[in-house]
Amino acid sequence: MVEINDTGRTDDRIVGDIRTRLAHDSARKHVSGEALYIDDLAEPAGLLHLHPVLSTRPRARVVSLDISAAIACEGVVTVLTADDVPGTNDFGHEGLDDDWILASERVAYVGQVICVIAAETLDAARMAAKTVRIDFADETPILTVDQAVEAASFLQDLPAVTKGDCAGELAAAPHRISGTIESGAQDHFYLEGHIAMALPKEDDDVHIYSSTQDPTAVQHLVARIMDIPANAVTVEVRRMGGAFGGKETQATQFAAIVAIAARKTGRPAKFRLDRDDDMRITGKRHEFASTYEVGFDDNGRIRAFNAKMGVRCGNAEDQSPYILARALNHLDNCYYLEHVDFSGLLCKTNTVSACAFRGFGTPQAFVVTERVIDRIAFQLGLDPLEVRKVNF
Repeated sequence: MVEINDTGRTDDRIVGDIRTRLAHDSARKHVSGEALYIDDLAEPAGLLHLHPVLSTRPRARVVSLDISAAIACEGVVTVLTADDVPGTNDFGHEGLDDDWILASERVAYVGQVICVIAAETLDAARMAAKTVRIDFADETPILTVDQAVEAASFLQDLPAVTKGDCAGELAAAPHRISGTIESGAQDHFYLEGHIAMALPKEDDDVHIYSSTQDPTAVQHLVARIMDIPANAVTVEVRRMGGAFGGKETQATQFAAIVAIAARKTGRPAKFRLDRDDDMRITGKRHEFASTYEVGFDDNGRIRAFNAKMGVRCGNAEDQSPYILARALNHLDNCYYLEHVDFSGLLCKTNTVSACAFRGFGTPQAFVVTERVIDRIAFQLGLDPLEVRKVNF
C-alpha cells in the first residue's frame, strides 16, 4: 500500500509485509495465563462431571455389565451405557461402525470405554467407577503386525506404488542389501488433554465446547450419534492446548458422550480425561514394521528398491489408509529412484486405533529410506553424504 505523508512524499512502506511485527492474537493471554481453555470456563449451574470405565481386556465378549452399585453411590446421577446412544454408536469418521462410543457386546482393546459415570463431582464419579463389575469371556487377541499377517487380519487392500522394472533391476544389481526396520508408537502428549462440555438447549439442541481440530466433523458426527439435524449441534472451539493430529478424529467420542449425558439428564456435562485415561483411550502414531530389499552399484546409486510396510492400525480404520498411502508415496524421500515396488498391509489389531500424528506417515517412510542409504554407505565404505548426493 502506497501512502502520501504530510510532507507530500510517498511512503512506500508495505503494511503487513514480512518486516512488520505482528503479535499473535492470543500471545499475551497465553504467556500471562489469561487465555481460557475449556476447563477454565465458569462451570454452569448443575454441571455433571464424567468419568469412564474402561476395558481391561484386549479382546473379549462382555458377558455381563453390572452398574447397580455405581448408581447407588453418593453423588451419582446416572451411568451411561451403549443403550443410551440415541443414534449410531460409532464415532468413526469413515462411518464403518468400527469405533464404538461405548462398547457393549464386545471389547476390542485395553482402554476401550464401556460406560461412563455422571456425578455431581469428579471425585464421586471416580469412586463410583470402581464399583462397576464386568464379566468377560476372553478371546485370543491379535496384538502385533506379525500376528495380524498370520491371521490375515487386515482392514483393506491398498494399491502398490510401482515404477520401472524393480524385480529385473534388483536381480541385475552388483550389490544388494535387505533388512527389517520397526518404528514404534508415540503419544501426542498435548498439554491440554481431551475435554468436552455440553450445554443442553431447547428442542434437543446442544451446544458443545470441544478441544478438537475438526469442529465441523464433530458437529456432523454428534448429530448422527444423537439422531438430530446437524444445525441442532453447535460446536465452539476457542483454542486448543496442543493437538498434533490427536484431536482430528479422537475428540468426537468425548463430545458425543457429553451430548448424550446432557440429553439424558437435562443438565450440562463435562468430560475431562485424566492423563492416564487419555493415553489409554486415544490413538497413537502408527507403528510400522517394514522390510526392504535394495540393489545398488559401486557408487552407491540405487538401482532398485523393494519395500513392504506392515502397519499396526489398531481396532478401527480411522485414517490408516491415508497414512499408509502417504508413507508409500514418500518412501523415495528426496531421491530419484527409477525402479521401485512399494506395498503395504493395513493390519487390524486388538490395540487402540492409531490415528493422525504430525507427519502423517512420512516419518515412518523416511526412517526406512535413510537407513537404507546409511547401510549402502557402510557396505561400500563411502561417506553417507556422498551416497545421498549420488541418489539425489
